[in-house]
Amino acid sequence: MSSLEALKKELVATVKAANDIPALEEIRVTALGKKGKVTDMMKTLGGLDPEQRKQMGQALNQLKDEITAEIESRAALLKNAALDKRLQEEKSDITLSPRPWPQGTIHPISRTVEEVSAIFAEMGFSVSEGPEIEDDFHNFTALNFPSGHPARQMHDTFYLPDVTGKTGDEAKRLLRTHTSTVQVHVMQTQKPPIRVIIPGKTYRSDYDITHTPMFNQIEGLLIDKTAHMGHLKGCLIEFCKRFFEVDELPTRFRPSFFPFTEPSAEMDIGCSREGGELRIGTGKDWLEILGCGMVHPNVLQNCGIDPNEYQGFAFGMGVERITMLKYGIPDLRTFFESDLRWLQHYGFGPMENF
Repeated sequence: MSSLEALKKELVATVKAANDIPALEEIRVTALGKKGKVTDMMKTLGGLDPEQRKQMGQALNQLKDEITAEIESRAALLKNAALDKRLQEEKSDITLSPRPWPQGTIHPISRTVEEVSAIFAEMGFSVSEGPEIEDDFHNFTALNFPSGHPARQMHDTFYLPDVTGKTGDEAKRLLRTHTSTVQVHVMQTQKPPIRVIIPGKTYRSDYDITHTPMFNQIEGLLIDKTAHMGHLKGCLIEFCKRFFEVDELPTRFRPSFFPFTEPSAEMDIGCSREGGELRIGTGKDWLEILGCGMVHPNVLQNCGIDPNEYQGFAFGMGVERITMLKYGIPDLRTFFESDLRWLQHYGFGPMENF
């Protein structure tokens, strides 16, 4: 057995002296390969008597296991040392200019939200945000949606599992179908006068060239004691002129219906489609741009505001829609495809002004 101890010391010392993985692999083959030292000793077991063969076999198997463990331990140390060396040597200076790599661009959606926010900020509106996961009260009930309204159905709304321990409307959770939910939060937590715009993501179960399951809206809300429909019209006409950069812009307001406003209207702007090209401004055609109206008294009451003392107006528009109209983008779905070529074509440089 003294020969086995000597072989073990020799192999362990050789393993610990290995400086890289190739050298360690060579040692493994020398010790444990088909023609290795341990393998050669195992070939002599046939010439021993049964008792000696049993003892020597156990000792050789133990030696093989110990050398294998030493090799694996050394290999792990060498790999960690190699990784540390690479981390020290392979550094990138992130302060260097990105050129000649392509410059990043601002997405058209982000650009539109910033531009709309800037226009309404000059009119005295602040920006408010709210949760994208809502309850039934804030998404429907507070906004005067009746219990059987089609918008509540599963084919329009993404419902989440009910909240454990609650029943009825309190248990229902859903992805908000409009940013009007934030109007409710604002009216519940702020005292009039209120003047806010609300940009954010909304969700509905739909997908085609003009609809996506997730899309962006911007809504506006104004509550005070003297607001009327004339204020609403003047505010929106001025916004459209500023946003579409058209001084002479024909507009009209058509009667419509929304559960949360009364009276309600849809706003159209003048356009021309001659030659198959859409041009916003003076023309023979009309283009629907947004929905609006005076806040329904029931909504004010649901949010804790006295409708006999206060009134106000609200409006909402799809960010993708007005972006497509302004920049001539034909397909709504391309906003979400993350195509760098599309972003380089329609995107904006970080230093570009509105």
